[in-house]
Amino acid sequence: MALVTILSDFGDNDFYLPAVKASMLSINPQLNIVEISSNSKPFDLAPAAFLLKSVFREFPKGTVHLVAMQTTMGLTDGFVGLKLEDHIFIGPNNGVLSLLFDQDPGIIVRFSDQFIKQSSFPEKEILAPIAAKVASGASIHDFGGPLNRLNKLLYSQPKVTREQILGHVANVDGYGNLITNIRKVDFEKLNPGKYSIEFNREIIHQINQSYHDVEPGDCFVIFNSLGFLEIGINQGNGAGLLGLKHDSPIHINFHQNA
Repeated sequence: MALVTILSDFGDNDFYLPAVKASMLSINPQLNIVEISSNSKPFDLAPAAFLLKSVFREFPKGTVHLVAMQTTMGLTDGFVGLKLEDHIFIGPNNGVLSLLFDQDPGIIVRFSDQFIKQSSFPEKEILAPIAAKVASGASIHDFGGPLNRLNKLLYSQPKVTREQILGHVANVDGYGNLITNIRKVDFEKLNPGKYSIEFNREIIHQINQSYHDVEPGDCFVIFNSLGFLEIGINQGNGAGLLGLKHDSPIHINFHQNA
């Protein structure tokens, strides 16, 4: 199955997204194209990468993922393809792809000049044709040579000690729920049985099993399906009602003398 996903900040009201799709379908009309999102915040790479990192493994191995974020020629050091866990990622070398993994992927290819042309719309004229051809059976090696070092951006990691985990909000979803960078595995390793979760002016002493363990309008704290701490309001917008946003600090304090 020739499957391509698209992650972009194109929005829904312009010609950019259908033009990129048309570019790929003109090469292979049988392509199956899935939009992961076209509504990522323009130029905000970390939340967009978080979205793709959270979902790409749900797609079949061999899927090609086209990342169309901040691709303007002056904002990226060329264009690349990489292979990670049998998935192929194609996009700009501006750091966004580095946010998808914790260790360097084994295969990184910098697309050569013969496939790159000066363009104000590189998503359509450069990346889409390569993505379509790779999804149709070509190798990323057909379009360039090895790249030793990918440009990198860094996620801010939580600070973890025996007494405390200091994290922050990594993503705000469409419901206003706040997904943090605090991992369940770290919490379970350190939890002595008694703890407090602090954010803004709130102090919570219990982690719930589901969103609906609390009454409508009340605050919940769970570990979500991704294994990250998530905070929100049952049937409400947690970001607005709790006064939290991307990068807001979240603290878990462990009480050793419980």
